[in-house]
Amino acid sequence: MHYLSNLATDRYEAVRGTIARFLGAASADEIVFTTGTTEAINLVSYAWAAPRFEPGDEVVLSIMEHHANIVPWHFLRERQGVVLKWVDVDANGDLDPQAVIDAMGPRTKLVAITQMSNVLGTVVDVKSICTAARARGIASLIDGSQAAVHMPVNVTDIGCDFYAVTGHKLYGPSGSGAIFIRPERMAEMRPFLGGGDMIREVTRETVTWNDPPMKFEAGTPGIVQQIGLGVALDYMSALGMANIAAHEHALRDYARDRLAGLNWLNVQGHSATKGAIFSFTLDGAAHAHDISTILDKRGIAVRAGTHCAMPLMDHLGVGATCRASFGLYNTTDEVDALVSALELAHDLFA
Repeated sequence: MHYLSNLATDRYEAVRGTIARFLGAASADEIVFTTGTTEAINLVSYAWAAPRFEPGDEVVLSIMEHHANIVPWHFLRERQGVVLKWVDVDANGDLDPQAVIDAMGPRTKLVAITQMSNVLGTVVDVKSICTAARARGIASLIDGSQAAVHMPVNVTDIGCDFYAVTGHKLYGPSGSGAIFIRPERMAEMRPFLGGGDMIREVTRETVTWNDPPMKFEAGTPGIVQQIGLGVALDYMSALGMANIAAHEHALRDYARDRLAGLNWLNVQGHSATKGAIFSFTLDGAAHAHDISTILDKRGIAVRAGTHCAMPLMDHLGVGATCRASFGLYNTTDEVDALVSALELAHDLFA
């Protein structure tokens, strides 16, 4: 109970309100701090789903999901007999919200969907999905890791029960993140991790829990990480999420036109409303890792591999892709640099 400790606590707790405002939540009490989306979705799996799911109950997923929004549900499939129902994307990489709605059945307990594919950049109409789920008494979880950095988000308007974000995607530190949880869902959840801060009283015979959201935050918190995330969100909010989205849409359109001129480049996903994310391969035997190495030599940072989305890779019929993901700091000159480096890579493997 000294000055520096109280100052750190105040700044740390203030971030809860910053995240709530950034996501359009009604209250800071609806925000649980996590180390990122992976922990956030596991929290939902262990604390909310596991106690109430029975064999044969269903989780509806899209084929575009990141492993963080797949593996926790496989845990329930293996341990409790939960059924995973998959919804595919179309030839353009779009996910029809009606196809997700049609997949909901009498045994569906949860719909877990990304708002933006980290591979294809596809933007999903999650509001329509969540509205339909709520009308059927089905909970909805939205993976907002990719979407929250590229577009304005309002969880109240979306109508979801859970919305997870990760700090490093939001220009914040690694190991930071949060999840919005609708209060009535929070009331249904049991603690996930046990330890300090999440308790009110511990005796030899009993333990009583702290109030949410503290009930779900055990142990020494990532104070520096979460304060850093708050600073990043303040920076983005000052720029304006609508302004960031407009800048990135312009980059997307420019990059799409430039990349379309490379007839030996195979771009995955052609949604008209996609974000500024391009996953691609080259004709021939060039592996994605080789392509990324050549681009790296030209000072261009791309990711190569399966992007933690193996079911989608299998659906697309590719083993790996390179992914160029544009952000608020990128320029059209950098799009041109990417195209030039790809031409070099093509010449080397021709």
